[in-house]
Parts: sequence; structure tokens; C-alpha cells
Amino acid sequence: MARSKRSLGKLVLVIVLGAVIGTLFGEVVSFALPDGVVKEFFVKSIEPGIAPTTLNVILFTLTIGVTIKINMVGFLGIGIAIYILRWY
Repeated sequence: MARSKRSLGKLVLVIVLGAVIGTLFGEVVSFALPDGVVKEFFVKSIEPGIAPTTLNVILFTLTIGVTIKINMVGFLGIGIAIYILRWY
């Protein structure tokens, strides 16, 4: 019996959840660690995104922007989530 293909939506959801859980775990662990190289590794993060943009129409104003913060443990979380996805 052929294995069904995974949907792109499921893959994106797994990657986002892995990043969120990993980044959250990295932030929590960084509070417990003393200052030093290991803490810097957990705290180091990147923040890609789109800067807030304002659209001013006569009746309303709309501001749109997205920023994602992900640390090194977040990348590890993505890897673990994709590895687990192999079985589902």
C-alpha cells in the first residue's frame, strides 16, 4: 500500500511548533544558567520579519507587521519536530 504524501500545511505547522517550543525552552533554560558562554549560546537569537507598516485610510488606520524571534534551541526544536514527523 502506498504511503500518502504529507501536506505542505502539516509540514509548516510542525516547523512552526518546533520553533516555538524550542525557543520557549531555550528562554527558560537561559534564566537558570549563570553568565558565560553556554548562556550566550542559548540567548543568541535572530529576529527576521517585516517592519510595521501603517495604511491610513480616511475611515480607519491599519498597521501590519510580523517579527519572529528564534534562538539556537529553536533550530534544534525544528530538527526534532521534523524527525518526529517521519513517523506520522
